[in-house]
Amino acid sequence: MSIQIEHLTDRRPNVSADELLAGFRPSERFGEVSFDTYRPDPQQPSQAQAVQKLRTFADSVGRTGSGGGFFAKLFGGGGGAAVRTGIYLDGGFGVGKTHLLASLWHAVPGPKAFGTFVEYTNLVGALTFRKAVDALSSYQLVCIDEFELDDPGDTVLMSRLMRELSDAGVRIAATSNTLPGSLGEGRFAAQDFQREIQVLADQFEVQRIDGEDFRHRGLPQAPAPLSEEELERAVEERYAGRVVAADDFAALVEHLATVHPSRYRKLIDGIDAVVWRDVHTIEQQAVALRFVVLADRLYDKNLPIIASGRPFDQVFTAEMMAGGYQKKYFRAVSRLTALAREGILGDVSAA
Repeated sequence: MSIQIEHLTDRRPNVSADELLAGFRPSERFGEVSFDTYRPDPQQPSQAQAVQKLRTFADSVGRTGSGGGFFAKLFGGGGGAAVRTGIYLDGGFGVGKTHLLASLWHAVPGPKAFGTFVEYTNLVGALTFRKAVDALSSYQLVCIDEFELDDPGDTVLMSRLMRELSDAGVRIAATSNTLPGSLGEGRFAAQDFQREIQVLADQFEVQRIDGEDFRHRGLPQAPAPLSEEELERAVEERYAGRVVAADDFAALVEHLATVHPSRYRKLIDGIDAVVWRDVHTIEQQAVALRFVVLADRLYDKNLPIIASGRPFDQVFTAEMMAGGYQKKYFRAVSRLTALAREGILGDVSAA
């Protein structure tokens, strides 16, 4: 059977508001998880505690009087302590936070939304702030994975968005590897936005999840890129009868600037594998951050990558890997490496 070759650089997807909102659900990777399928480490009691805390939280969603209103106290001078009606899972990479957040989403009746922090900021950019608030305000639950503040605009935006959703009675659950009160540290003058950061922090009950952080183990070994001949042979051997998106890496990275990040999920729709020729180190931060979003969407769909050029542990500069966005870049390199190990080595377990 012949391989159907497509080029992501030829795709310019249009996505309606309804299609965008329909995409706010756990990826295929977490499409059928539950609290019962989570396996707590007996050496880490906080993991089992998190499961029980989230079960209780799930049972409380939708109950009369369990939602919003507390921001009126924070912003309206009503005095008294803020009521924490959100839950925040804090822990390192690889301890199962996303599994648990997706399990919560599955356990709660709709309407509900599940997405990464970046996807919510992209949603606002695509719909406008007011339309995003109007759409999400009717939801019972909003789950925000990988919560992090990268710049002052995001801080103000998310503070306001969550305030309005909470006032509308929407329950919010989030995951991060940074405590709420420390969001933004190392990325911008966070001390100038302490009011907004504190608003975010005050609404959450924090549940710490302990476990080994993969950053302490270092990044996984990236497979050696293939030669052009090896690349073509690998594609022919493994993807007969399937749809493969093959692109020159430089052209793809340039193309990403013409597609809103909220459309990256649609950009790779219907693809079975990705082939990139001549992967190079990305030098510009804005370009690198767009590429991180694409890496996340590829990982969500578990799309194998076959590539020539540089290995993925060299796709970002050393300065980027040591800078304020290092958590994003470490996550992207780890995910791209896993997908490349699957595509190049056939190592499905690595993903």
